[in-house]
Amino acid sequence: MQPVRPREKLLNLPNVLTLVRIGSIPILLVLLYMEGPSWAAVAAVVFFLAGITDLLDGWLARRLKQVSLFGQYLDPVADKLLVASVLLVLVDKQLAPAWMAVIIICREIAVSGMRAVAASRGFQVPSDLWGKAKTALQMLALLLLILHYPRAGLDIRFWGQLALWAAVVITIISGVGYFKRFLHRLEKSQEPGA
Repeated sequence: MQPVRPREKLLNLPNVLTLVRIGSIPILLVLLYMEGPSWAAVAAVVFFLAGITDLLDGWLARRLKQVSLFGQYLDPVADKLLVASVLLVLVDKQLAPAWMAVIIICREIAVSGMRAVAASRGFQVPSDLWGKAKTALQMLALLLLILHYPRAGLDIRFWGQLALWAAVVITIISGVGYFKRFLHRLEKSQEPGA
């Protein structure tokens, strides 16, 4: 018989912030299709604020002792929805190569699948430093590509594409590392007495 878990409050502050991040996606998509540097700046602000909610929700959940199963599921989903949505618009606007978007999105889907299998087997595979670097580089690259209009002689699009290249490399490295850690934990979970 499994122990009864206390009832979780679904709409605590960290989860509301995560839902705000998801809710910002349609607004962001509309802004991304508006032309001109001013609209790009507004879209960049919305994207930046959505990214800040990603940092805040996890920190607040731990600080306020409001870590919930719902939040643990919703937070990475919100991140993936945000990144995939922006990437697809950037590909459509020819600001990012489609093959890079495919690598990033496929890695995220694969890791989500591995997390689901891990959870079904009763273990977790936490992200490591590579995963955190991947997220930071992806967010930086997307922010720069949103702000792709040249400013003060600076080719922001070039720097955004350079950051996206770095993000793709780190995405692959972190994905391989996650896969290895997942397989190791899966093998250990299948050992007798585990």
